[in-house]
Amino acid sequence: MSIGTPSPARACRCCGSLLEHPFLDLGTSPPSQSHVGPDQLDAPEVFFPLRVFVCASCFLVQLPEHVAPRDIFTEYAYFSSYSDSWLKHARDYVERMIHQLELGERSRVVELASNDGYLLQYFLGHGIRVIGVEPAENVARSAIARGVPTTIGFFGRELAQRIRAAEGAADLIVANNVLAHVPDLNDFVAGIRMLLADDGVVTIEFPHLEQLLALVQFDTIYHEHFSYFSFTTARFVLARHGLRVFQVEHLSTHGGSLRVFACHESCGGHPVQPGVSALLEQESAAGLHSIARYTGFGDRVAAVKRQLLRFLIDCRDRNQKVAGYGAPGKGNTLLNYCGIRTDLLEFTVDRNPYKQGKFTPGTRIPILHPNAIRVARPDFLLILPWNLRDEIVESHGYVREWGGKFVVPIPKLEIIGT
Repeated sequence: MSIGTPSPARACRCCGSLLEHPFLDLGTSPPSQSHVGPDQLDAPEVFFPLRVFVCASCFLVQLPEHVAPRDIFTEYAYFSSYSDSWLKHARDYVERMIHQLELGERSRVVELASNDGYLLQYFLGHGIRVIGVEPAENVARSAIARGVPTTIGFFGRELAQRIRAAEGAADLIVANNVLAHVPDLNDFVAGIRMLLADDGVVTIEFPHLEQLLALVQFDTIYHEHFSYFSFTTARFVLARHGLRVFQVEHLSTHGGSLRVFACHESCGGHPVQPGVSALLEQESAAGLHSIARYTGFGDRVAAVKRQLLRFLIDCRDRNQKVAGYGAPGKGNTLLNYCGIRTDLLEFTVDRNPYKQGKFTPGTRIPILHPNAIRVARPDFLLILPWNLRDEIVESHGYVREWGGKFVVPIPKLEIIGT
């Protein structure tokens, strides 16, 4: 695994300004998707700092690149298709874009970080030409197996040029929850501009920094997430590369996200919608343009940690059994930061067969098949992917048969089922 050696004077990956303002220190953690196999239990793990900074110039919240992207994404454990609500989100988006942008058989749609083809499969079903771009070879193979044409590689200027030369420009570029994963932010956005047709549209979805701050969503910070965006900063990044934001929408996904619509600055269509200026004003009023807004966040994070640990320790003292649901990246940040191991959380479960039979990074908690819940009959089920809480509570309501309850740790401890 490649270990970066950043200089003490770190530069903002967006504007190049000196990073002098710490935002949050979560200690150290192994990469969030580096699940431990049974044959690796006696081997050491490498832990990297989770210390986040905020740029005083463009207010990009960012994590220095400690782990090389190829070490994180070449073999990846996240498959989008294992979330039913996310599949519905993708299907609804496709239907809307086809209507709104009048896409047809001559159109070309490119998705960046297309994962296992979860979204592009729906465009294909309408006879629309698609290309996926996915750096994780194992995940890309899954997409190819379902008939979604996929280019394996990291997107940027070079790959954008190759795709445009071979396939033509894109009428629609989709970038869902990928902007945070990009260490070379300017190369990535420049690639979007190069690949986008003159009258094309790019939509970008990302968790909203304002929600991270308001709802103490610190567990969304892990090594594969290099950056955390406000709308103001995202708009600034796009504008630096000649892309004009003309629409923005609030989404409920991932604890509160934004969907940004942009086109070439020179494009005569797509008038700027009122929501753009409204959100800019909202963020300004919320203090996101001031370093003062970012101080003190660590104290709120520490309070969440103490509350969760008190609950788990109390359950152990009462001989109550607690199991986890899910093994997401955010869950691994939470477990490592709080120091939670099998003495407090006996096991967790996950629908993804790729993770089953392995152990969580750092904390070495067994990841089992969801059937283990019925066998163990835990008193509490700790929902680690809290952004999917409604889906999980609905699909696992059977835990109430033995008096079991659900627990959500963020933004504050909540017990569901009482």
